[in-house]
Amino acid sequence: MLGYVAIGIPCGILSASIGMNALQVFMMCALFYSGAGQFMIPNMWLAGAPIASIILSVSFVNTRQMLYSAAFAPWFESASKKLAFWFSATVTDESFGVNMQQFEQGGWTPHRATFVNLFSQTSWTVSCVVGVFVGNAIGIPLAIAAFAMTSIFICLLVTQELTAANIVAAVCAMIGVFACKLVGLSGPAIFIGAIVGVACAILFSRVRERA
Repeated sequence: MLGYVAIGIPCGILSASIGMNALQVFMMCALFYSGAGQFMIPNMWLAGAPIASIILSVSFVNTRQMLYSAAFAPWFESASKKLAFWFSATVTDESFGVNMQQFEQGGWTPHRATFVNLFSQTSWTVSCVVGVFVGNAIGIPLAIAAFAMTSIFICLLVTQELTAANIVAAVCAMIGVFACKLVGLSGPAIFIGAIVGVACAILFSRVRERA
């Protein structure tokens, strides 16, 4: 939740720079919960990108959310459809890492996981709205804000168990994202990189088992 404050306020500043008011930012956070997507929208708008291009690019970036929700399916088999819906609608990169670690350790429940998601979304929403009101006075450089989001991903990465399969997944995912950006596929780069990383890790594990 504290991590969202560091990136939520700059997101609010950026949203205000394209003319969005506090109510619009609040509604965007409540109905479209995606840090990466919400950073992309004002950036692409300022760059003069057409609306169709913005929608397509953000949709590509957010396809990774389907992978996050699917990964939790084994722990939600006995949960109600309503709870499963709210969880899958509010899972993000950061809450995915926290909840996955807790589920693997045991003793974690779908209700607790959903509360993690909702508290995270609340923190993000409040921070973005605050960014609209007082962000310009704080004067946080957007370049630093961009790295703040990257730093959260780094924290999630280093807290993973150091296994050969995880290392393969991380390295291959980074190579996949880099390769996509080199050929101009910035929109789906994260999604493709994640698929490449997971596929390589699965292949590596199977080869290792047979050996």
